Amino acid sequence: MTQLFGVPLQALLGQLLLGLVNGSFYAVLSLGLAVIFGLLNIINFAHGALYMLGAFVAWMGLQYLGLNYWVMLILAPIVVGLFGIVLERLLLRHLYKLDHLYGLLLTFGLTLLIEGLFRSIYGVSGQPYSTPALLAGGVNLGFMFMPIYRAWVVVASILACLLTWFVIEKTRLGALLRAGTENPKLVEAFGVNVPLMISLTFGFGVGLAGFAGVLAAPILQVSPLMGSNLIIVVFAVVVIGGMGSILGSIVTGLGLGIIEGFTKVFWPEASSTVVFIIMVIVLLTRPAGLFGKES
Repeated sequence: MTQLFGVPLQALLGQLLLGLVNGSFYAVLSLGLAVIFGLLNIINFAHGALYMLGAFVAWMGLQYLGLNYWVMLILAPIVVGLFGIVLERLLLRHLYKLDHLYGLLLTFGLTLLIEGLFRSIYGVSGQPYSTPALLAGGVNLGFMFMPIYRAWVVVASILACLLTWFVIEKTRLGALLRAGTENPKLVEAFGVNVPLMISLTFGFGVGLAGFAGVLAAPILQVSPLMGSNLIIVVFAVVVIGGMGSILGSIVTGLGLGIIEGFTKVFWPEASSTVVFIIMVIVLLTRPAGLFGKES
């Protein structure tokens, strides 16, 4: 069997795939956080709970309404996004001119509320969600067996990230969003409804979390705690990439997922902490993050 650095090539490639899958979730979730912080200046600690909500909406759509995976892949992010708009209009709107700590505390409280509600109804044990028939099975590549669904997660996540980056960085709508957060009165003078635009931006950001939740449902058991186990790592990814950096979130999320996967092969004990070790190194050498701008 071919080996590289004393490790079978099959094991390395398997961890590369696993790292890409984890990195895809990191990229989509950190992208939603970066959109919200970069454009609205809000640290959304409830992002993990909204990721969990997306998975539960998909599961409930299948269990109670008979709606399949493909319908819920579109519908669940919309439901989560609408819920996010309600949160922004009722609660977060009053905190934009205050210190970041107020938004962090409020969204942390929302996390406890949402997770507690689902825990009281469904308990802490996970709910199974079957892989859609079209993506079931796998492909034998000779050196490894690649599950089709995991490959789909990587492709769907990268497409969602690239589309988001293009809209925000390369279109007139993205330019209006950036201008509206920096100088809302000037943009309003051109007839743009800035408060509505901000609400839709927040809804889109949390909708990305809901999208990631639907992608995760067939891989992980749908559980009230699935978001809390991931959100700390995602925040570390955002800090490493640069708070508010769209491109930084995408590149760093995918890259750190791969690094985490390879660490499980060469140094398994450090696999759960390697992201935070990298975060410390980046903060010591480049406090604004790899793609962030010094203020």
